[in-house]
Amino acid sequence: MPMRFDFNCDMGESFGAWTMGLDEEVIRFVTSANIACGFHAGDPATMRRTVRLAEAHGVGIGAHPGFPDLQGFGRRNLAATPDDVRDDLVYQIGALTGFTRAKKLQHVKPHGALYNMAVPGGDLARAIGDAVLDTDPSLILVVLAGSKWADQAEKMGLRVAREAFADRALMPDGTLVPRSKPGAVIHDTQAVIERSVRLAMEKTVVAISGEVVHVEADTLCLHGDTPNAVTLASALKAALEAAGVTLSALGSGREGQ
Repeated sequence: MPMRFDFNCDMGESFGAWTMGLDEEVIRFVTSANIACGFHAGDPATMRRTVRLAEAHGVGIGAHPGFPDLQGFGRRNLAATPDDVRDDLVYQIGALTGFTRAKKLQHVKPHGALYNMAVPGGDLARAIGDAVLDTDPSLILVVLAGSKWADQAEKMGLRVAREAFADRALMPDGTLVPRSKPGAVIHDTQAVIERSVRLAMEKTVVAISGEVVHVEADTLCLHGDTPNAVTLASALKAALEAAGVTLSALGSGREGQ
């Protein structure tokens, strides 16, 4: 039986007259799109346009909700209460759903600081799970592979997809190296490709310390705002398929949660 894997990318992060990312080009190589919902990036026109782009290419559509932090691009830790987080996510998920023709999303993947703050589990992670259950219990929640968040979400009865990152370095405990530290983002295309194929085939990644870390992932994320995103997306798709990996969206039935 062929190995199946999802390939996702953050999209729809332009705002007004300001353009971010190369969505129209990257969309050709991915199987799922995480679309910004207007809080950390994006606006209604961009949301509609990006949803239509994903629909035209048969790509799975997911909400990419974040903290209400346009200036900080959602990468600053905000002192939001669990109730704030729950309400903000219900609002963002509902808004993106309204732009889809089917009035249905495939998944939810929190953005930036919100994602990272949920990794240890706890009240904020529970608030995210509650927001997904409030809007549509059939939605898949994308969480960091190997995290306490993943375990907590499963215990809440959520459908879970575990995520790894093509171009982000890992700590020995499997968490992401903070962006403030050197080497957090891997820019060498060949290194990213080799890491990604190893992850898909062997379920292991070499951490920034040199240790080999076991990573059980369902989906691989590529950041679409990097300068070489199109070249990297194309090369990653080709390398994974050459290794025998079948790329398919999360909602295609590959994930069994």
